[in-house]
Amino acid sequence: MAQRIKGQEIEVRLIVAGVVQSTLTDIRSFEVTPKLEKLEEQYLGETTMRYDEIFNGVDFSMDLHLEDSAAFRFMNSVLDRARRRVPGTKINIKARLNFANGQTPIVMMEDCFFEDIPLAFGGRSDYGQITISGSCSNFTVLGL
Repeated sequence: MAQRIKGQEIEVRLIVAGVVQSTLTDIRSFEVTPKLEKLEEQYLGETTMRYDEIFNGVDFSMDLHLEDSAAFRFMNSVLDRARRRVPGTKINIKARLNFANGQTPIVMMEDCFFEDIPLAFGGRSDYGQITISGSCSNFTVLGL
């Protein structure tokens, strides 16, 4: 029986202007959703609907605990780009999935744009947490 992949086999890197800005290790959750729009049309003389689809990019989100200041460096890059302080900044997200059989596909999300980036401390004994979410136009899986 083949072993299925778990969260412990996933490594996420944030890449700003072609340079790995941080490799995230304290990720609590990671989700990637390719967005599709289903189109349907009906025609006279036909007894069923016809379908098609449109790819509308990718939504992503991740929650992580703070281990060092890497998340803040990343946040500064996002804020600088949003304020137009650093022209031409491109931010990519790369996730490597390390399967037990040796396969290591890489999920690449290119030219990502972000939503609010909340920073939370729930209480004295709770770890600091940051949530990163947004969208991008391109989604590629390499190494298949």
